[in-house]
Amino acid sequence: MHAATLNPPRAEQPGSSLVEPPDADASISCRNVKVRFFTDRRSVTAIEGLSLDVAAGEFLTLLGPSGCGKSTLLRVVADLIKPSRGDIRVLGAAPQVARERRDIGFVFQDAALLPWRTALQNVQLPLEIARGKARAGRATPRELLELVGLKGREDAYPHEMSGGMRQRVAIARALVSDPKVLLMDEPFGALDEITRDRLNEELRRVWKELNLTTLFVTHSIYEAAFLGQRVLMLAANPGRVREIVPVNLPEDRTLDIRETREFVELAAYLRRVLETC
Repeated sequence: MHAATLNPPRAEQPGSSLVEPPDADASISCRNVKVRFFTDRRSVTAIEGLSLDVAAGEFLTLLGPSGCGKSTLLRVVADLIKPSRGDIRVLGAAPQVARERRDIGFVFQDAALLPWRTALQNVQLPLEIARGKARAGRATPRELLELVGLKGREDAYPHEMSGGMRQRVAIARALVSDPKVLLMDEPFGALDEITRDRLNEELRRVWKELNLTTLFVTHSIYEAAFLGQRVLMLAANPGRVREIVPVNLPEDRTLDIRETREFVELAAYLRRVLETC
């Protein structure tokens, strides 16, 4: 998406073009969304004509080839990028309103912890930055570390933790302001397979406990199938909805489900769709 230039790309100015009204009952609703970037050399359409509704409490995984706009979509929902055209509603309001209300939590691929702060202090950071403006969460920073499996590691510094532990801290930090929507951009992509599998199970447990509307970007077919209730398949050049695939698997899942016929057939279908994206 980014051309080789010293100047960062800039988004096309927003316009207006609606296909149908947003779904009032959806946590996230997108209508005819377009995102176009300009550099000094060229323009790139990252997303074109994307319409989508995500139900309250739904776990939606995003799967597609590189450059199909998965991360861009998350950033538009989070109000980090303005759409060039179309309409987006998060919890019934514009993304900027949801962001200012601290209704959105974001977990990036890199945990980006401050090395001079302990795990507990890193989780506390958003509350300190907010200077009292953040609403009181359902759980304290210490309780969130316990929720993500880091009880007893509150005083550990990032260099004393594994990659998986650091990502757990990042998840706890994203939850500290009690968001209603959790956006996750390949948070486990750099981890080894065993750690990734363990965190997949932990994430589903946390999601069910907190009832969070979750959008999760991944390049892994198996991760998309295991985590999601639906899989949003995006095609590239430009990024657009190729297909939305329901995941007809039991809600209570362990990694053993990947050995069942239903899971194998689902993964095979996702792969076939992905090959056409």
